[in-house]
Amino acid sequence: MEAVQAQQQHRWLQQLIGEWTYESEMPAQPGQPPQRAEGTERVRALGELWVVCESQGQMPGCGPVQTMMTLGYDPLQQRFVGTWVGSMMDRLWVYEGELDATQKVLVLSVDGPAFDDPNKTAHYRDIIEIKSPDHRVMTSHVQGEDGHWRQFVTMHYRRQG
Repeated sequence: MEAVQAQQQHRWLQQLIGEWTYESEMPAQPGQPPQRAEGTERVRALGELWVVCESQGQMPGCGPVQTMMTLGYDPLQQRFVGTWVGSMMDRLWVYEGELDATQKVLVLSVDGPAFDDPNKTAHYRDIIEIKSPDHRVMTSHVQGEDGHWRQFVTMHYRRQG
């Protein structure tokens, strides 16, 4: 088997490599302040084709959590691909996505259990936006039964060192 050569999309992912801190904010019920949390993330390369993002921090209602995301690019599908797991749940989330026209925003789509009924499935999006080499923002959204997308978390990542 011949080694796969890194493409532009693989190189795009390399900008995520490094040590990061994050602050997250989740909207609360009406009349309540938003819930906030913070943590750290280490993003490392797995060769030239993949990045592995390992986070640890606090999550409101869950306490200490650890998460792991893998991201790569599949030239045959012409899609970004990846996975996400967290210590607070038993589900493996499988992403697929694409860059927007600006090449600054990666939109990752995934289906998973609905927040209000784990027997139902919902559509989710995690959107990674590069603000600068040392600042990126990830927002997470869920699609309601009415078809509208609702943002449920915003995470600001800042590079350390």
